Amino acid sequence: TAINRIVTVAKLVPIVFFVVLALVYFDPGVFADNFGGADYAGSLFSQVRGTMLATVFVFLGVEGASVYSRHARRRSDVGRATVLGFLSVFAVFASVTIVSYGIMPMAEIADLRQPSMAGVLEAAVGTWGRVFISVGLIVSVLGAYLAWTLMAAEVLFVAAKDDDMPRFLRGANAADVPVPALLMTSLLTQLVLIATSFSSDAFDFALNLTSALSLIPYLLAAAFAVRIGSRDDPRTEGGRTSRRELAVGAVATLYTAFLLYAAGLKFVLVSFIVYAPATVLFVMARREQGRRLFSPGELVVLAVSVTGAAVGLLALVAGWISL
Repeated sequence: TAINRIVTVAKLVPIVFFVVLALVYFDPGVFADNFGGADYAGSLFSQVRGTMLATVFVFLGVEGASVYSRHARRRSDVGRATVLGFLSVFAVFASVTIVSYGIMPMAEIADLRQPSMAGVLEAAVGTWGRVFISVGLIVSVLGAYLAWTLMAAEVLFVAAKDDDMPRFLRGANAADVPVPALLMTSLLTQLVLIATSFSSDAFDFALNLTSALSLIPYLLAAAFAVRIGSRDDPRTEGGRTSRRELAVGAVATLYTAFLLYAAGLKFVLVSFIVYAPATVLFVMARREQGRRLFSPGELVVLAVSVTGAAVGLLALVAGWISL
């Protein structure tokens, strides 16, 4: 839509402006010192693990083209949009990160308040740089709120069309907007925002929680890709799917499992607390269809979810973990 195009341009202009100015004020000596690392940062493995959730958060939404695939004129456009989106986000993420280390020492960057990009630009050009980036951030957040609200509603709508969610979530108005799903996701968003108010660091908590919530579906999807890649497929020569599909699924499964490990037990348990109550919607959908509530495999998933949620609640009450 026109609004999304305007917001996208408004988001990219401050980022491009930041990268260009950072290159102008880039100090090779500062970059060389930062490239050598710091003793307080710990081992390379611990540094990689510590940044995994932030990296996941940056790339959330890359699958947006698949979510809205029902609106695509050609199925091939979905794949192209996904690859283009990934490469674009990667280019922005890498360029902003790299040029920042040529402006300020690593320790000073670590102490900056969010958005840290504003602090870096302020160090390069003065106070107006912080103001410019902050205004761009406000526009970006408003645009992201619109896009993510619609995307989350689309997920529920498509699931309801596939009989995995209750029928009332299939409703849509004349403009093909899934109103019931939109209302439900908006309500859930408000609940998450309320939960962040109880955290000592609302931004980091929201970032880590949303990343961890995404990892469990990613892991299940990757594991399903392994299953598809390892079974017989009469459409392929030799009666099996290609080894490439199996290899991609296996790598994705291992990588996502590592991401869950990097997230830590705390956010995995909190994720189960969020997921377990959603089982009610699944049960409603099955009852509407007169189908068996749970298959043996689904019972295993249910048991893991409920157990994880119970352990998470106990840990919160006992003070073993905190928001």
